[in-house]
Amino acid sequence: MTKKILIVGGGYAGFYTAWKLEKHLREGEAEVTIVDPLPYMQYLPFLPEVAAGSIEPRHAVVSRRRHLKHTKELHGKVTGISHSAKSATIQLTDGSTTEFVYDHIVITTGSVSRTFPIPGIADNAIGMKTIEEAAAVRDRLVGNFERAASLPAGSPERQRLLTVTVVGGGFAGIETISELRSFATSMLQRYPEITFDETKFHLIEAMGRIMPEVSAELADWVVADQTRRGVEIHLDTQLKDATDGKIQLSTGEAYESDLIIWTAGVMPRPFLRDTDLPIGPRGHVIGSPTLQVTTEEGAVVEGAWTAGDTSQTPDISNTPGPGGFCVPNAQHAVRQGKLLARNIVSALRGEGLVEYKHDNLGAVAGLGLNTGVFQSRKVQLKGYVAWLAHRFYHGMAIPSFERKVRVFGGWVGHFFWRRDAVGIEANQEPRAVFEEFAARPKGD
Repeated sequence: MTKKILIVGGGYAGFYTAWKLEKHLREGEAEVTIVDPLPYMQYLPFLPEVAAGSIEPRHAVVSRRRHLKHTKELHGKVTGISHSAKSATIQLTDGSTTEFVYDHIVITTGSVSRTFPIPGIADNAIGMKTIEEAAAVRDRLVGNFERAASLPAGSPERQRLLTVTVVGGGFAGIETISELRSFATSMLQRYPEITFDETKFHLIEAMGRIMPEVSAELADWVVADQTRRGVEIHLDTQLKDATDGKIQLSTGEAYESDLIIWTAGVMPRPFLRDTDLPIGPRGHVIGSPTLQVTTEEGAVVEGAWTAGDTSQTPDISNTPGPGGFCVPNAQHAVRQGKLLARNIVSALRGEGLVEYKHDNLGAVAGLGLNTGVFQSRKVQLKGYVAWLAHRFYHGMAIPSFERKVRVFGGWVGHFFWRRDAVGIEANQEPRAVFEEFAARPKGD
């Protein structure tokens, strides 16, 4: 009988699992269904460049329907899983729910921003986990420049509009603040009313260093480089309050910021705790090196698989991550998704499974136009060469040839005509103009 495989989440791991299943499965061997509220996979390493106008938002996403020819798509989200009954509850976009009975389930729901109950964050901050957030940050920054240019120099509102705060000093935070600082510096050419000194960029990090994935020497170089470019980096500092954009730091420093971006950590989707799948102490689905779901004692949960940010997968490489588990990044999610597909096919055919053991390719980060850092074991690169390595690696890593062409084509165009500094904030309320002038029945 044809087996039913349900993939929960269409991000890196889910997309690559489905993509490779289509290549490995024989006709009629299994029916693959993927559930996700969005119709595309987002290439998250490109989000800082999307926010800085270096990549168009649509070029940083991959349409699943275009590239998954034999996978069924359900537009909705899984709200419950009863693995003992091999059933998942799916809420569709119209609000209705349906029960999906499966033979194998793949948990690749990814992660969401993990915040703390700091006053003002939930009401005023924005994350950097989705393409929508990155595009909104770009539009907001350009819109703030436009508004500030019309206000008197030195006015409190103008200072607030030209102040950006990023919370979190990991890769996401450093790349975000660096790209936005680079973007803002380039926009000054188009806004002669605004001076460089008026634009303020703050990075807040609770630890005593940034970017724990690279050496302390390289991290210190990044701090010095970005400080020189106009980023104020607050180490050993916690954000205490952000109510109404009024920033209060643990050091006693206070200022106002209109754009607050949160990048200080991620967590698995909370609904997983309410399922009967084994969950680790931090909310991850417990996995094994073969990417099968297991109990805390190591017993395999038949028919359940997991990969990517949502999984607690043991890192059996020579350089294991913190706690002995694979860290939540794109490098692991892509590789795990590919192996997961092969292991599911092997399980269907009664063949042996392969353990996930990776060779770390290193870490690479873009820090604005023409500068970056790269580290692979003892090899370290800084500046322009590292920036080229960053663009080449990620440009080649985004799935599908057509997406690679779009990304590289955009970069070539920016080389000749620079980044397009146009913000379209009105797209957040696209009917506003229509409603303003629309004729209404008398009495309304």
